[in-house]
Amino acid sequence: MKNNKIVIYIGLLAIGILFGWFMFGGTSNNATEHNHEEVAETLQMWTCSMHPQIMQPEPGDCPICGMDLISADSGEEGLALNEIKMTENAMALANIQTTIVGDATRTDANQLSLSGKIMANEEANAVQASYFEGRIEKLNVNFTGEEVRKGQLLATIYAPNLVAAQQELLTASSMKATQPALYKAVRNKLKLWKLSDAQISQIENSGKVRENFPIYATVSGTVSQKMVEEGDYVKQGQPIVKVSDLGTVWAMFDSYENQISQLKEGQTIKVTSNAYPKIEFDAKVSFINPVLDTKSRTVAVRATLNNKDDLLKPGMFVTGKLEVPKEVAKTTLMIPATAILWTGNRSLVYVKTNPNEPIFEMREVTLGTKNGDVYDITEGLFDGDEVVTNGTFTVDAAAQLQGKKSMMNKEGAKAATGHEGHVGVEDSEENHFNLNERVKVSDEFKNQLKVVFNDYIQLKDALVKDDSKKVKTASENLLRNISKVDMKLLKYEETHHHWMLLENEIKASATSISKSSKIKEQRTYFKSLSSHLTNAIEVFGINEKVYHQFCPMVDNNTGGYWLSKEEKVFNPYFGNAMLTCGEVKQVIE
Repeated sequence: MKNNKIVIYIGLLAIGILFGWFMFGGTSNNATEHNHEEVAETLQMWTCSMHPQIMQPEPGDCPICGMDLISADSGEEGLALNEIKMTENAMALANIQTTIVGDATRTDANQLSLSGKIMANEEANAVQASYFEGRIEKLNVNFTGEEVRKGQLLATIYAPNLVAAQQELLTASSMKATQPALYKAVRNKLKLWKLSDAQISQIENSGKVRENFPIYATVSGTVSQKMVEEGDYVKQGQPIVKVSDLGTVWAMFDSYENQISQLKEGQTIKVTSNAYPKIEFDAKVSFINPVLDTKSRTVAVRATLNNKDDLLKPGMFVTGKLEVPKEVAKTTLMIPATAILWTGNRSLVYVKTNPNEPIFEMREVTLGTKNGDVYDITEGLFDGDEVVTNGTFTVDAAAQLQGKKSMMNKEGAKAATGHEGHVGVEDSEENHFNLNERVKVSDEFKNQLKVVFNDYIQLKDALVKDDSKKVKTASENLLRNISKVDMKLLKYEETHHHWMLLENEIKASATSISKSSKIKEQRTYFKSLSSHLTNAIEVFGINEKVYHQFCPMVDNNTGGYWLSKEEKVFNPYFGNAMLTCGEVKQVIE
């Protein structure tokens, strides 16, 4: 009996332990999992879309600009560390354009492509000159492009010397029996002035002196240039008109240095024009200039074309294609100069990393030879890469705002320090030393840029006052004065290019403002204008302290910058609606 009780007690204990495990073991696991979730949540970080260097463990406001913080994961949107993504609206406003990098010198069929234009065949040109001094009494050629035929009357001229020579002829004619040598000499003198035997005999037989003499065309063709007008006094041998025979014309092409080795006289070249894109004109290379143009770094290549149907007009742009043997075909990656940003020793481009979305990344490249407006790329790009060729500064500005690698931020997000403080001599040498050294410019250039800046301030003040008419006037003044900025004052070619890019961007934004009468549209373009003018002042300077100000509420809370001469904030994006919204983010010394 006692043994049975012990067995029962042991059984009840075992059942109790098993029941407890079911009741509390699962709860413990659930608690553990819940704790893991809480830890995961606490590891969530929050950042600012405008200042990625801000990282906080909980949501709230950005301590720099006051914008709502977003999830760090959502802020990146799957982007790589130094990739940036732009909105479609920003792409459209900045007119950002891209080009796919490829072999720029030939097609898959090993064709070399050359660009050129049609010129008159100089070998078929003729100049009709006056053979004696006199005054043009009547000019029968009315306009350039007029057709003339050989023997056609071109002009009538009054020639005092010819009047005297005729009088000599009449005198010598009366003495030709006694002084035949004198008579013959006088006739030969008139022949040297291109008078025919019939004309001389007519003067002799009539016994009268002619005051006005005709000038006849000695060739047929098209008048390419009128060199005199009625009433002009011309000297002996002075050209009257230039006549071109357009039965044949020249196609003049420019060949870059890296293409010269592939060209030979006698090569067949197929020529097409925009006027007749479906017609190919066959020709042969007839001349390759032995002298290189040192400015464009090109050599002139000429082909002579049959133009009996008068289809090709001098001045037309044409394209020539030549077959290139595979053993000499050269693969060269080339990009327009507008795609390149320079910062001292570095050359930078922005590559579109996703073909279906506006995602870009800065890439450093090594430049080769400059051919006209394009550069050879020796390192940094690959066949098929898509690079930004228009609006490059806008993309770089977006990268700067997001703390990514940019023209002025070599290290990228880790080196971003926001926009607080002063920019200039107090900035780090790593980011600015080469740039400052590269863009030391004269005070004269800075003063010209300051005039543009003053127009910008007038424009900004008009936006503050909601005065769209004064905004238009100020933008027109800005456009006039930026055209007066003399790029020749810049010492180096890189600074020329840098200024040209900025000038084009500033002009585009100011032009859009000048064409709009709605204050809302003007403010939209003002954002782009401010971005590019800020770059110009940071790069070149104007010998004046400038305040770079920011409002986080502009453009649906994406934020907007502007420049001011005073520290106090007057918001040009909202005017009287929110006059003092914003704060100083930079002081550009």
